[in-house]
Amino acid sequence: MASQLPAVPRFVFTVFEPISLLAGFFPAVFSPDWFITEQIASLTANTPTVSLTENSRVVARQLGNCYGLAFLVAIAVLYSTTEIKVVRNYLVALWIADIGHLAITYLALGHEKAMAIGEWNPMTWGNVGVTLFLCLTRTAYLLGLFGPGRPVATPARKMQ
Repeated sequence: MASQLPAVPRFVFTVFEPISLLAGFFPAVFSPDWFITEQIASLTANTPTVSLTENSRVVARQLGNCYGLAFLVAIAVLYSTTEIKVVRNYLVALWIADIGHLAITYLALGHEKAMAIGEWNPMTWGNVGVTLFLCLTRTAYLLGLFGPGRPVATPARKMQ
């Protein structure tokens, strides 16, 4: 199916997004302390230190596992199906999840930190910037703004 998507969404959904999912997987699983601490960018030196527990480390690693699962599902769906309806439904589900992710991150950051774009750390750019980019790309694709994809090549039928 990936070969049937228009060029921009094909690159974004089949290359950029899987790489970004792995970028979330590895630190969450292998460096959970850093992953947890970086979730909300500290804007001042007076921000209290995050208290890390084994519970929070398990949750971070479980989230990392979800990133890994999302990576595998993306590869499985986009590289195996020839049904455009399956791809569209997959992208609609991700679009809804993008909106939820952005809302949850906004609520955690608060309005002031969410609007202080110049103060964002790499984690915030991933949580907000990358997710917003993916959501907008999905929106444009679903609205048909990238144009039609390539038709599915069907094998010629043998005449009897």
